[in-house]
Amino acid sequence: MKELNVALIGCGFMGKSHSNAYRSVPLFFPSAPAWPRMKVICGAPEEDVETSAKVFGWEEAAHNWEEVVTRDDIDVVDIVTPGWLHAPMAVKAAGAGKHVSCEKPIANTVEEAEAMTAAVEKAGVKNLASFNYRRVPAVALAKKLIEEGFVGRVFHWRAVYLQDWIVDPSFPLVWRLQKHLAGSGALGDLGAHIVDLARHLVGDIASVTGHSETFIKERPVLQAVAGGLGAAAGAEMGTVDVDDAVIWLAKFACGAIGTFEVTRFAPGRLNQNCFEINGSNGSIRFNLERFGELEVYNRSDPDYVKGWKTIQVTDASQPYMKAYWPGGHHIGWEHTFINSVHDFLSAIANNTEIYPNFRDGLMVNKVLAAVEKSAETGAWVNV
Repeated sequence: MKELNVALIGCGFMGKSHSNAYRSVPLFFPSAPAWPRMKVICGAPEEDVETSAKVFGWEEAAHNWEEVVTRDDIDVVDIVTPGWLHAPMAVKAAGAGKHVSCEKPIANTVEEAEAMTAAVEKAGVKNLASFNYRRVPAVALAKKLIEEGFVGRVFHWRAVYLQDWIVDPSFPLVWRLQKHLAGSGALGDLGAHIVDLARHLVGDIASVTGHSETFIKERPVLQAVAGGLGAAAGAEMGTVDVDDAVIWLAKFACGAIGTFEVTRFAPGRLNQNCFEINGSNGSIRFNLERFGELEVYNRSDPDYVKGWKTIQVTDASQPYMKAYWPGGHHIGWEHTFINSVHDFLSAIANNTEIYPNFRDGLMVNKVLAAVEKSAETGAWVNV
């Protein structure tokens, strides 16, 4: 078993999620070819990184990311900061010979994603675009079924990613609502996930046409972050310059057609990431709000039992589940990060490929950019 020294850049919501994953990998994957050593966590000067290090389980705390990503005692750099910092951090880490993981979307622009991809490929380091939903066991099972021909030729992809946390107009102007920091709104935050899932399960997207809307164009400036997605508002008002909701159509290279919708204005939908795939042999449906289930329909079933079936994804024979509990005992959202960390560190130790990598992340950015362009022009745009 190889030990790899990890530096985590960012100590907020995602920092907590990734820290939990690094702490948990040895517990659930005792035979893994590599385990992480949680060497250092790095945060902004105004953040209490020392407390984060103590609570999350890191040996050291730091404020200067440029020093951290070039340290001789660091093997892996994991970037979980706001999007505008991804490119400089990833490029510098790759230049220092570090393996790099980066939260989604990997960049705010196609140009930044191209620079990041070029840097890791030139350096020959392993790189992971952290689209954790690929590693939901039910999604991994869907991928397996598709590869085995369960669906047959794919005709349709339809996906929605719906949240409701900014419906209140008094919710403050957090960084995710500012284009120079986040790149886009719901499109990058939520759309990146379902575009990656579409590419993963159906294939490359050839062209798109879409529409975006910003419902609330001014919000109170941010006074304080309250943890997770919470925040406190100040008295002044600021401009929202990202999308609140986006819908688009897509044509896939394989001939399938798709629909996508993302919004953070869907009351009652806390985190509904849902997709359905229809093909010549059958259909598959997944809803993140029912994390441990995969719904399937097969046209070859006898008429007297034909219909949608719900598979409980808890058995050791199903993807990733052998690492966890006995059949019938469910795992949760946090385990997608544990699975991701295990796969990434294993790829480093075994010198094997890891997906989705930065080139996959670049392709997601290209799709998102095409959707933005289409929303501006009203035309179909090739990816």
